[in-house]
Amino acid sequence: MKKIRALVCGTTFGIFYLEALSRMKDRFEIAGILSNGSERSRKVARNYHTKLYTDITTVPEDIDLACVVIRTRALGGKGTEIAAYFLEQGINVIQEQPIHPKDLEVCYRAAMQSGAYFQTGDVYPHLKEVQTFILSAKKLNEIHGAPLYINLSCAPQVSYPAMDILMQALPDIRLWEFSQNIKNGPFQVLTGTLNRIPISLEIHNEVFPKDPDNNMHLLHNIVFVYESGRLTLQDTFGPAIWNPRLEIPTELYNKGRLSGDVPDFMHENTAQILGGYQNVTFKNIITDIWPEAVGKDLLQTADGIGDKKKFRIKAQRELICSRQWNEMTKALGYAEIMDKKPVKMALTDTLEQLILEANGGLI
Repeated sequence: MKKIRALVCGTTFGIFYLEALSRMKDRFEIAGILSNGSERSRKVARNYHTKLYTDITTVPEDIDLACVVIRTRALGGKGTEIAAYFLEQGINVIQEQPIHPKDLEVCYRAAMQSGAYFQTGDVYPHLKEVQTFILSAKKLNEIHGAPLYINLSCAPQVSYPAMDILMQALPDIRLWEFSQNIKNGPFQVLTGTLNRIPISLEIHNEVFPKDPDNNMHLLHNIVFVYESGRLTLQDTFGPAIWNPRLEIPTELYNKGRLSGDVPDFMHENTAQILGGYQNVTFKNIITDIWPEAVGKDLLQTADGIGDKKKFRIKAQRELICSRQWNEMTKALGYAEIMDKKPVKMALTDTLEQLILEANGGLI
């Protein structure tokens, strides 16, 4: 099998693409880096033993895939123009989200005209715990129908993948209706319906301009309420939890005592962590989890190249996701600017020690 020669554009999140490509040498070959030529970019090129290009017109014509990991026009960057340039040359492109629907249309039009493949890059739906949540939601949808209620909390930096997760976990997301927008403190609360399902959005709608990719109080927390209980994605990296709804049968009271036989559903745990969840450190996320998720996205791109049916299906889904993300962000409005960077402290051991002492050294 011929290896796919891949160019990585951008060296911030682009470094995760480079790491993923370097771990899949049987399918990919790093053909170079396109960046502005900063000292960081030169260091990255040296570390990955590849050539650095600072002028897009000097990039070799024999590359098969351009990984455009540069802010899109929606965020004030040139990612969309770079993606369109490569697509017009007939070069396949995977472009990091978020992408405005108008820019998606530009890229898909260029791809169709040149015969190239185009895909939005989004690592989050490839994460193990997110997949556990999505699979569980689909099964519950089969049993109960759509959720009775949804609560979604996230940061604006990951609001696009939040919409992607909802799209994969729900039967349909094509109808937004917003009723209330409350700004109070660091979180902004937006209420309404998504495809007629009541939804509450809690968005940490603040950004620290000098470090816009950090300082988030959370990434994702999603709750689907069903007739039988609640399905929760506690955090982007897990766990996914099922909480059955409490129900005490009236016949138990009629017995006049609390012992004896009970219905089978009363033997369920009050909370069940799904999918064999294991704690991970932030270091694990950087060194393993994100590169692995990017690798899955790249393999999906490789499989899609030349598959016209998959291209059309992917295009339709991505356009829906982008349009619904755009509607949500328009309803939220601009993010507030933080006047200072939040303090970051490692407090896990402090809290564990507190609980240990409170329980007399026994947990």
